[in-house]
Amino acid sequence: MSAVIESGAAPRTQRLPLLGGEDPERCLLWHDGRRVRVRDFLGEVDAVAAQLPSAANAVNLCVDRYRFLVSFCAVAVAGQTNLLPSARAPQAVAEVMRAYPDSYALSDRPLEAPPPRLLSPIFPHLLHDGAFSVPALPEQQIVAVGFTSGSTGQPKANAKSWGGFCASTALNARLLCAGAAPNIVATVPPQHMYGMELSVLLPLRSDAAIHSGQPFFPADIAHALCEVPAPRLLVTTPVHLRALLREGPELPELAAIVCATAPLDAELARAAERRYGTRLIEVFGSTETCVIAHRAPAHEAAWRLYPGIELQPQPNGTLVDAPHFSAPTLLQDIVELLPLQQFILRGRNSDLLEIAGKRASLGDLNRRLLAIPGVQDGVMFALPADASGVARLAALVVAPQLAESEILCALRLALDPVFLPRPLKRVAALPRNAAGKLPRDALLQTLRG
Repeated sequence: MSAVIESGAAPRTQRLPLLGGEDPERCLLWHDGRRVRVRDFLGEVDAVAAQLPSAANAVNLCVDRYRFLVSFCAVAVAGQTNLLPSARAPQAVAEVMRAYPDSYALSDRPLEAPPPRLLSPIFPHLLHDGAFSVPALPEQQIVAVGFTSGSTGQPKANAKSWGGFCASTALNARLLCAGAAPNIVATVPPQHMYGMELSVLLPLRSDAAIHSGQPFFPADIAHALCEVPAPRLLVTTPVHLRALLREGPELPELAAIVCATAPLDAELARAAERRYGTRLIEVFGSTETCVIAHRAPAHEAAWRLYPGIELQPQPNGTLVDAPHFSAPTLLQDIVELLPLQQFILRGRNSDLLEIAGKRASLGDLNRRLLAIPGVQDGVMFALPADASGVARLAALVVAPQLAESEILCALRLALDPVFLPRPLKRVAALPRNAAGKLPRDALLQTLRG
C-alpha cells in the first residue's frame, strides 16, 4: 500500500489495525490447552511492551509461538523492528546483532551462548476483561527484517512494512480462510517467512487461530492436531510430510495441508491426500516476496498467481511485482508464463549446471536421488570449482539400509556419468534448519566432517 497524498499537503500515512475483526472474545491462540482470546492477548502485548528497553531493533528468538506472537506485537507496538535471523545458532544471531548495533535479543528460554543485551520477558498469562481496543500501526512502519536461509549463499536482509504484510496476508486469507475459520498447527518456526505468514500474520489479520507449539516428530504433530478443534489446517514442509507418511500416525480430520520451503513431488502429494483424506495446497514464495502463488500439486503442474501479482521473465531469473511491493523484486527462479495468470516453474538460475558441455538442473538431479528405493532423504549440490575450473557435484544421503556403492549404482542408471556425485557420503541426517532448508555452509561442513 502507498501513503495517501492530498494536493498541496504532506504525505499522510494510513494506520492499519494490529488485528483483523472486532470480536474481543475471538480465539486467537491455543496455548497449553487453553483458549487465548483476543482481549487476553492484547493485555499480554501491553505487559511485555512495558518491559522492552529503548532501542530500534529486537532480535526475536522466542520458540513458543504464543510468546513469539506476543513479543512480535509488543516490539511493533513499541515502534521497534523485529529482526528474524534464519537460525537461532549463536553465530547467526551474532552476525545480525553486529549488522544492527542498536539491537537487543528476546528469548523465552535459556540459550547455550546468550548474546549481549538479552531480555527474557515475563509473560503474565492475563485474563483481561477490562477496556478493549486494538492498536493500529503506520502502514509504512518496518515491523520485521527477515533473512534468507543461506541455501544459495550468505543470508540477505529483507525489510517488511506493516502495510505490505497486511496486503499479502489478505491474499493468503482469501485462499485458506474462505470457509469456517481454521485452527492452524504449524511445524515451521515463526522466524522463517513462511512460518511468519501462515502462523503469525494469518491469525493476526484473519479469523484463524494458531496452536502455540512447533511440533517436529510425527507423533508430536498428531498430538498437536488433536489439541485443536476442526476445521484443522496443517502448515508443514515436504520433510515433515515424508516423515508423517513413513511413520504413519493417525491424524484427526484435516481441512487441508499446506506445504512449502522445498519442491514437493506429485506422488508425495497424492500419497498425502489419499492417506489423510484431504486436499494438499502448495504455496510458492520467498523471503523477498512472501507467498505469490499456489497450486494443487497432486493434480496440476502449473502455479496460479495471486491477484495483482505480475511476473516478467529475465535472462537471470524472474522479476516479480505487485501493488503492495515497494519495488519489483528479482528472483532466481526460471518460469514459463501461461495464460490465465499461471506459470510453470522450470528451476532456479543457481540450480542450472553445465559440466563437460552437458546441462542439467539440481532440482531434477535431486528428484532422481530421492526416487531411489531406500533413500529417506538426500541432496546433491555443487562444490566450488577446483584450480583448473572444473566443477564437481557432491551428495549427502540418508539411507540406513543401503551402502554408498548401491546408491551410486542406482544413480548410474538414472544420470549421465558427468553428473554422478563425487563424493557421495551416507549420513544419519541432513543438516536441515528448523524450516527444513539446507544452508550451504552446513552442507559443506557435514561433507567435511
